[in-house]
Amino acid sequence: MNLISTLRTRLNGRILPMLNFPKPFSFVGAGSSISLCREIAGTGAKRLLLITDGPLFKLGLVDPIVASLQASGLTVEVYSDVVPDPGYDIVMAGVEKLKSFKADSVLAVGGGSSIDCAKAILMCHANDSHPSKMTGIWLYAAPRKKILPFFAVPTTAGPGSEVTIAAVASDKVARMKYAMIDPKMVPSMIALDPNLMLGLPPFITAPTGMDALTHAVEAYISTMATAETDELARMATASIMRNLLPAYSNGSDVQVRESMAVASSMAGMAFTRAGVGYVHAFAHQMGGLYHVPHGLANAIILPLVLEFSKIKCASRLADLARVSGIGAAGASDNQLAEAFINRVREMNAAMDIPQTFKDLQRADFEKIIDRALAEAHGTYGVPRYMSREDSAEMLTKLLA
Repeated sequence: MNLISTLRTRLNGRILPMLNFPKPFSFVGAGSSISLCREIAGTGAKRLLLITDGPLFKLGLVDPIVASLQASGLTVEVYSDVVPDPGYDIVMAGVEKLKSFKADSVLAVGGGSSIDCAKAILMCHANDSHPSKMTGIWLYAAPRKKILPFFAVPTTAGPGSEVTIAAVASDKVARMKYAMIDPKMVPSMIALDPNLMLGLPPFITAPTGMDALTHAVEAYISTMATAETDELARMATASIMRNLLPAYSNGSDVQVRESMAVASSMAGMAFTRAGVGYVHAFAHQMGGLYHVPHGLANAIILPLVLEFSKIKCASRLADLARVSGIGAAGASDNQLAEAFINRVREMNAAMDIPQTFKDLQRADFEKIIDRALAEAHGTYGVPRYMSREDSAEMLTKLLA
C-alpha cells in the first residue's frame, strides 16, 4: 500500500470516531412497522413514496403498511421496480418517480437493495445529480444537500442498511459496484418488525445472516474501531452466533427473528463507524462481475480473510470467540481465534453455503485484485495488508 493510502486510512481513523453520526429512532417488535406508519403521519408528511422490490409488492407484504399509511391520512405511491444490486437506471427511474409524484417523504420497505436504492434515489434527487457523480465518501466530495424525510423497514436481517451512512449501486456497463457514503442518508425512524421476516426462506436467511456477522467481525478487527463500535460488534456477534442457525432451521420463531433483526442493526451501526475490510472489498467484485448476492459473497470469503488476518488480530478474534461461547476454557488467543474461524466455516456448511464461486475465472484475477485493493486501501482499517500475491492466492482457493 502506498504512502497516500496509509495516511488516508490513518486520517479516517482519527476523524470518523469524532463524528456524531445520526442514529434512527427504532421501533422494535412484532407489528412495529404499523407503529412506524402512525409516527410518519405525525411528522406532517402528506405524500409518501414507498420504495420496495417487485416480489414483496406482488406477494402483498407491503399492503398492510400501505393501508396503515393511507388510514393515517397519507397519499401513497409505490415504486416497486427495485431488483437485487440495482443499477443506475433503476435509481434514476426512481428519481423521476419521486419528482412526478411530488413526494415529500420516502419509506423503504425491503432488503438491503431496496433500502440502498431508496438512499441513492433520495441523494440524487436532492442534489439533482446522477449516481455516478455521487459515489465516494462525503468528506472528500463537494457539499451535498439534505434529503427528504426518510424512513425504513428492513425485511431481512443482515444488510443493516437501515442504520448505515452508505448505499451501494451498480454500474452495469462497467460491471462494478460503487458506494455513496454520507450521514445524510440515515433514516430518521425505522421499524424492526419480525413479522415481516417470518416468511423468509432458509436460502435467504443464511446469506443475509452471514452478511450481518461479516459486518460485526470486520468492524471489530478494524484499526478504526472504537469503544462504542467494539461493544456493538461484540453484542451483535454473540447474538448472531446464538440465533442464526435457529432462524435458518425454524424461520417462524418470532423471538429468534427479532433477535437477528436487532443484531443486524447493531452490526450496521458498528461498521458504519469502524468500516469494513477485505471481505467486502472482494465481495463487491463478485457481485459486480458475476452477480453473486452480496451476503453470499461475504459468507464465502469471510473465513479466508480471517485466516489471512489472524496473525495481526488473534486477540480480537479470541474476544469474539469468548463472548460467543466458542472454544475451550483456558485456551490461548491463537487457539480461540482458530476456533472462531472454524465455527464460521461450520455455520456455512450447516447452511449449505459453498466454499467457492462457480463463475469465478482466473482470467479476471487482475481486474478483481485491482478493484478490490483500490477500494480497501486508504478507506478500510484492515488489520493486515494484502499484497497482490496474497490476493491471487486467496482467489485461487475460491475457484470452483
